[in-house]
Amino acid sequence: MAHTIRQSKENLFSETDGSKFDKIKDKLIKNFSVDNREEVIDIFIEYSKTGRMQHWRNFLLTDIIDLVKENETCYSDFFQWTITKPELIYWGIDGLLKTQGQKAYHVLIHLVQNETLEVEVRAKAIKSISIYSNNRFDRNLPKDPGYWKIEELRIEEIIHWQNQGYNKGDGHKAPNTNPNLKNPKTELEKAVAKLNDLLEKERKNNQDLSNPSNWLSIADENKIIEIEKKWSLPENYLIFLKNFSPINVFIDDDEKFFQGLSLYGADDLIKNQNGYSFNPVTGETLQQWPSNYIVIADAGAAPYCINIKNIKNNDAPIYTSFHGAGEWEFEEYAKSFVDFLKDIVE
Repeated sequence: MAHTIRQSKENLFSETDGSKFDKIKDKLIKNFSVDNREEVIDIFIEYSKTGRMQHWRNFLLTDIIDLVKENETCYSDFFQWTITKPELIYWGIDGLLKTQGQKAYHVLIHLVQNETLEVEVRAKAIKSISIYSNNRFDRNLPKDPGYWKIEELRIEEIIHWQNQGYNKGDGHKAPNTNPNLKNPKTELEKAVAKLNDLLEKERKNNQDLSNPSNWLSIADENKIIEIEKKWSLPENYLIFLKNFSPINVFIDDDEKFFQGLSLYGADDLIKNQNGYSFNPVTGETLQQWPSNYIVIADAGAAPYCINIKNIKNNDAPIYTSFHGAGEWEFEEYAKSFVDFLKDIVE
């Protein structure tokens, strides 16, 4: 086995093709990280220091961080070194926190205050501190700190927190959800509950409550009022928006939906009509779009619409069309919104 690890290491260091390198790296983790974790980490650390492909020297840090255990201080010197290297500092921040814990705070706050560093690096330090300390220095900002602006960095707030002794915060609250998700009674609620079960698995794997994703939440009343003023929606869909409104819901199913399905919630239903029934640049209503079709979801920009002029039994059919094929040619996708939900989770 040791010989195989050595051979894998040689292959890793000699490889110049990025995709092949990725496969070798993944095999190293899969085959040896359980019984020879420290050796795999040492190989990756060596490559991060001396490897020939610069981008992989950086990307390997995320694998090292995954393999290293919490507060495993024997690796803290390595991560202390990475934050001195411009090409490695971004992910090195997370490694320093994982291996040093609160002891890394003062070093990372120096990074936050360092005006010679790129904004995204200073923002990353704030984001990582926010997550680790359960504080809300990242509130109302994009999930990816690479999109933060210099004026959005809460530097004074972080320094004040430092002076107060690095208090543990309360974190971001999860969105408010309807109890019927766990105790469904109607056909609509049962379909929504199945959808929520699917989304719950995604939330466990990847969730940042500063920007919650894949939640079904109780909608803001003002948003519902705005929607009701604009359209007369079928009751089932309106109940869905009020009580189980999607927040950044994405169904990652390329076989069923081209590039996956984005399901709209009350917060974004009106604005997401842009480009379909409305031109946001000119402010014009697009005449070629059927006025009775409200886009409730899209798959790679291909719209899924509820037909509000064909309401029957408190529901309405869902239609779809290809995007970018010239004129819109719609076909029925589901006989009702409830059927549409059932199709998503099947």
